[in-house]
Amino acid sequence: MAAVYSGISLKLKSKTTSWENKLKLAHFAWMSHQCFLPNKEQVLLDWARQSLVAFYKKKLELKEDIVERLWVYVDNILHSRKLQCLLKKGKTVNLQVSLIKIINERIADFALSGRHGNICAVLHCCEGILSTPALAVIYTAKQELMVTLLSQLCWSACRQPEGTVTAHLFKVIHLALGHYLLLQQQQANSRRVFGDVTGHLLQPCLILRHLLSGGTWTQAGQGQQWQVLSRDIRNQIEAVLQGGVFRPDLLSSYKEELLDQQQNDKKMGALKNLLTPMDTVITQLMDIGNSKQDLHASVVTSAVALLYRLFLDSYLKEGNQFLCFQALPKLFGCLRLSHLQEGEVETLSTSDWTTELLAVEQLLNSVATNNIYNVAADRIRHGEVQFLFYRRVAELLINNLQAPVPAWFRCLKILICLNHLILEPDLDDLLSSAWIDAEVTEFRTKKAQEMLIHTLFQTYAKLRQVPQLFEELLGVICRPAAEALRQPVLASGPSMALCECLLELPPNQILDTWLLVLEKFQSLVLPSLQSDADMPLKALSLSSLLHCIMFNMRSLDSGMPLPVIRRTQRMMEKMLGELVKPLLAFLLDPQNQDPELWQKVCDSTFLLSYTWAQVDATFSLNCSQYCSVAGPLTGVALDGSNLPLLLPGVETQHWKKVEKFMVQSNSLSRYCLEQLYLQKMKRTLMQIGSGSEETFQILKHDAAYILDLGRESLSQRTAASWDGQIGTVSASTYPVAHWHLIVSNLTVLIPCLCPDDVTYLASVLLRTLPTNKAQECLADEEPFITLEKVSTSLLHSPLFPEMQSLHSAFLMCLVARCSGILCSGAHCDLDLLCQQLPWLLEKDNHTIEAYWEAKFAKVGPESVEPRGEVAQTLLFFVKRDFPIQLEEGQLEGLLGLMEVISTLHLDSLTPAYHVHCFTLLLSMAVTTLRCSHSSLALRFLVTCYRLLSGLQNGKSARFVFKVMYISDIFEIVLTSLFQASSRLLVEVDDPCWLELLQEVGTFLEQLMQMLIQLKLSVVLNFGKIATFLSRCKLYPEATSTKQLKIQSPLGSQLLLVSLTKLCQILGPFVSEQRQPQETPAVLPELLQQAMMQTGTVLQLCSTPELGGCHLPSTLFSAIATVLEVDLSQRHRDGGPEVAQMAERALLSQTALYQDVYARLLSELVALTGNMPSFQAALRFLTLFFSAPELHSKKGSVFTSMFHSVRKLLADPDISAQVTQEIESHLEALFTQMLEAGTMEDFGLVMQSILKGLDVSHAWRADLQAVLSAVRLLRLLLNCPLSGEKASLLWRASPQIVTALTLQHREACQEQPVAVAVVEPILDVLAALLRQGEEAISNPHHVSLAFSILLTVPLDHLKPPEHGHIFLKMHNVLFSILQCHPKVMVKAIPSFLNSVNKLLFSVMREGRQKDKGSMDDLHAALECARLVERMYSHITARAEEFTMFSPFLVAEYVTEAQKVTLYPAVKDLLQEGIYLVLDLCTEPNIQFLRASLQPGARDVFKELYNDYLKYHKAKQEGERRYTA
Repeated sequence: MAAVYSGISLKLKSKTTSWENKLKLAHFAWMSHQCFLPNKEQVLLDWARQSLVAFYKKKLELKEDIVERLWVYVDNILHSRKLQCLLKKGKTVNLQVSLIKIINERIADFALSGRHGNICAVLHCCEGILSTPALAVIYTAKQELMVTLLSQLCWSACRQPEGTVTAHLFKVIHLALGHYLLLQQQQANSRRVFGDVTGHLLQPCLILRHLLSGGTWTQAGQGQQWQVLSRDIRNQIEAVLQGGVFRPDLLSSYKEELLDQQQNDKKMGALKNLLTPMDTVITQLMDIGNSKQDLHASVVTSAVALLYRLFLDSYLKEGNQFLCFQALPKLFGCLRLSHLQEGEVETLSTSDWTTELLAVEQLLNSVATNNIYNVAADRIRHGEVQFLFYRRVAELLINNLQAPVPAWFRCLKILICLNHLILEPDLDDLLSSAWIDAEVTEFRTKKAQEMLIHTLFQTYAKLRQVPQLFEELLGVICRPAAEALRQPVLASGPSMALCECLLELPPNQILDTWLLVLEKFQSLVLPSLQSDADMPLKALSLSSLLHCIMFNMRSLDSGMPLPVIRRTQRMMEKMLGELVKPLLAFLLDPQNQDPELWQKVCDSTFLLSYTWAQVDATFSLNCSQYCSVAGPLTGVALDGSNLPLLLPGVETQHWKKVEKFMVQSNSLSRYCLEQLYLQKMKRTLMQIGSGSEETFQILKHDAAYILDLGRESLSQRTAASWDGQIGTVSASTYPVAHWHLIVSNLTVLIPCLCPDDVTYLASVLLRTLPTNKAQECLADEEPFITLEKVSTSLLHSPLFPEMQSLHSAFLMCLVARCSGILCSGAHCDLDLLCQQLPWLLEKDNHTIEAYWEAKFAKVGPESVEPRGEVAQTLLFFVKRDFPIQLEEGQLEGLLGLMEVISTLHLDSLTPAYHVHCFTLLLSMAVTTLRCSHSSLALRFLVTCYRLLSGLQNGKSARFVFKVMYISDIFEIVLTSLFQASSRLLVEVDDPCWLELLQEVGTFLEQLMQMLIQLKLSVVLNFGKIATFLSRCKLYPEATSTKQLKIQSPLGSQLLLVSLTKLCQILGPFVSEQRQPQETPAVLPELLQQAMMQTGTVLQLCSTPELGGCHLPSTLFSAIATVLEVDLSQRHRDGGPEVAQMAERALLSQTALYQDVYARLLSELVALTGNMPSFQAALRFLTLFFSAPELHSKKGSVFTSMFHSVRKLLADPDISAQVTQEIESHLEALFTQMLEAGTMEDFGLVMQSILKGLDVSHAWRADLQAVLSAVRLLRLLLNCPLSGEKASLLWRASPQIVTALTLQHREACQEQPVAVAVVEPILDVLAALLRQGEEAISNPHHVSLAFSILLTVPLDHLKPPEHGHIFLKMHNVLFSILQCHPKVMVKAIPSFLNSVNKLLFSVMREGRQKDKGSMDDLHAALECARLVERMYSHITARAEEFTMFSPFLVAEYVTEAQKVTLYPAVKDLLQEGIYLVLDLCTEPNIQFLRASLQPGARDVFKELYNDYLKYHKAKQEGERRYTA
């Protein structure tokens, strides 16, 4: 037995023992079980404590190293598992106050000096004490120790922002705050708590919170974990401040302090012993020391808003609104900007203004959102104290313009919302500084400005004082100012705000506003146009206002009061006669020579002219009582002498004079002139006689003139974006505005344009389209209108194909651009090339059309020339050296153009254009590609063949075959691709190459389908195709020089695809003929020849030399097609000879089929990574299984296939999503197996399922065995079963349901929950319940479904997982409700518990969160819809559920009071609960009102009121009109 050590205590206290040995002994004594000391833990801790206390009290001299090791020793004891176990067993270990004081002193020393010393070990000791409740009691027992510790910890963090101990320091702060909060809640003495917080904690806590909010320690933390800790500490600090400074029992003190200042009749003696908490807090706040001046200001700014929010949270209730306001001026006085008017503070910098204004915004927001300011109560009871304060704030903001700061605008907006009278005395200055004269460029600031202007308009619209607002606005616009420096008055934001305001105003208010602007224009601007250089710019601003008012007011109609109509008509006449015509006369005055002055007046004049003409036309159309000065808009017969004028009373010759000068400008006036001519065209088209030739010529002239006005501007390569407002049209934005006008009115312009102009429009459209994806993304990101956006929207418009002339011209522009690129790639004489390929390089549309029309005319019974001339020319060049070779840059250009072509509708081209596009695309596809990047070449070829396939779906597709035989096209395509494949440096499984094979196969298949459908010399073309393919030999087979040698694996795959498509098309065609006489004898022979060649190629492709199975999708697709054709030929009714031939063909390929079958079974799992290959493989296996003559006699094909499928379903490397996808493809194979299999085979399947569902697999954690069984069962349930097999399945169903229940229970007990098992179990359960409606006879087995549903763990799931499981649970419930109603009636409590489980889960997921994506909300909405649907199913069975309806409502309202739901989720759930309320009787409602808890009762009251107001009233209304 080991010796028991003793005497250690004496050695530790001995002066002769060295400290090195003492520490070793102490460590040994703590760790060793052989050392026996009475109360060892306490003795050792006391020794270390006494040593440290003696050292720090200067009674003992120790080296720093020894001190450090003593702290580490204490820390080791405090954190040891041994000590924790002892404490759990109830043993007491006392920490003396002296040690705690030493710890506090060390942390204080660190906070003041920053010396690290032993601080790491000290903090670890502190953490050990605070994290152990039995030890932390020494802090919690003496509150002053905890306050001191917390204060010094916070100061340490504030003064050491970049220390190495930061991370650990914050953990200790988090623990200390937690303990102090508990102490604070237990402390009954409010004054003591208030004194502790304000005296020791307020300043460091506020600084610390500010630094944490500013992200000072972002780098120190570790991602998400640090963010959570930082957020928790901020929340704890707020809780400490609220619990210490704003305690409920301090309310009376705050009232005495804040409210008694207003009462002068109180005796001053009563205030001697009064606690003044607000002054104390503000004094401490303003006296935050030990920080830099800028940090001090930032801390105060952030603290002011926080303290006011906490004050409101604590004391805001009915009757305390004035008290809550009284705290506001005091806290506002802490901000530096509050002292600007007194001159106590110097001017602030922009960054200081930003922080200060953000604080003001938060203060004002708190006032607005909490309804603290009541205008009437403030005026009647308090002498407008609040109003005067807000006026002072408003004056401060107005007098200190801060337009670059978004918060400045937001503060003004809140003040307007509080009371418009606050800002009304300074309304002119507000309009000037925040709108008219504001220089705002930054996006966020613009948004804030727009919100302010919108609020301003909305407020005055509600007050019906818009004319007064406009009076101030006009005064600001017309006052002397540097007009050239001003921004446009009505940019998009202010313009939209004014539009919304005008829609809400009554007509007389709008007319008053209109008259104000008009009179201001007449009285102030018009007389001084020539004398004052600023007046033309003011005229333009007022014109913009008039335009916005007139365009966005509600139009006159026949239902308007007659006085309003007459007043509007007088306004129109006044505006035309007293404003528009004088402005036109000014323009015609030859004395006006200043071009800049003249330009602004011209812009204003044309804007008003266009506005007047447009509004006049609108009024004339909508209101029969309105009599236009211009005469009636419709019903007048036209001739050449009475065509509509651009403006009534202004002759055309006068316009011509003005236009002569105006042409020099590229700005607003030109745009308005276009609008005037467009308006004139519309007037002309609406009147009788517009179809005459003379009128049509005038329309053509006007349309051409509109186009010509902007022709020069559109030739520029750059143009600024435009916000869509007419007032912002300038020289830089005019090209966009002009193009926007043209595109918006194409339906009017196109019929009146000559072909050259249409071609010009098409060229502009092509030029302005984004040329690549990067440009397209940039265009999408631009918030305003650009040339690219306008052109893109036209290209994708459904109206574009309807404008056939423009559509055709655009296509020809694309074709011409493609031809130009092809010409640049020619490496021979262009003239010679034009003779050889005339269709390829011709750019003139008329020549192209004439060329192909001539070709069509020569084709017929008596053809002048052979049909294959074009094809032979192409084939000649393809077999030799094509004269056009495309480099990388040319390919990129052609790809961009073809992307545009792919967006067009090519199904309605004229025959000539169709054939031209086809030959061009075909020629592009067969050109020689000189490109170092094979991926680019493949992308080019894929696009060519995709477009060719799409083109051949058009109505003119058959005309292609008037100039080319299908067999020739087939040969051209394959010959060029065989050559290209030898140059491509890609792998056989490259995705781009596989895509090309698919597109080529689709194109060839389409050609052959058309060959059969159109009956185009079927035997001749198929014969030539088969002959050509027979000459194509893989390299080992090629023996003749006439044979086409294919040396690359890519070429062999291409040949395989071609042969497969030939068999795929020709096989059904031959089989579908009912009599042998209907099919020419040569076609079956051609088919057999093609199949034999396909078999040969397949065998060669399977050899390692030619690539083996490098491309399974091609190989498997081909072998499946050949087998399908083989089997179809065997069943064809063609007599014994045909049957024998088919049988021989089938047997000749048996070895190949069996070999592929064997390989597939072994590689089926690997094929799941390539879904096309997997589908083709399953198709082959299905066909193979249906042909018993191919089966080997060595073993059961069913057993082999079944084991392969089971292995596939159990593979752990296949994801759940892929498994779900492959199950849908496995159904056909499994159905075929079950149909043809014996009962013994079916028994094997059932045995495998039951064995996999055995609960022992779950105990062994064999997840894949369980999943395989569940998936197999799901597959089995999706297959149609009958007879003995169905009977066997349903006899085993009780065992299956029981096994599923056990498996589900085990899966739910896993941590984390095995979602991969739970989901498929719910799926299978729902399917079993649906299909076993009559087969499952025992109600107990149906009731087991409820135990599964009630144990589904919906908590803590990710939103996607939650949504999937939720849907499956709903499906199970619905299956029970619909298919097993008798069981449901007997188990209604379990059913309703399951429904409530879904409800609670939705309410938890649909609650409003601080963080969350819109995808999460979308998932919650889908779940809410399912709950609503379930309620509708329940209420459809009123008899069973009426008794339980009040309990369903009670569950909803009880849960609803706990969370705040998203409105959309709440609406859906309430719609479902309304249906349940329909079942509730009046006694049920009374029962709910009486039995619900107070909070739930309030929710129910609101719910029931909404039910009566919306749902019940709607039902009554519908019932009233129901027969």
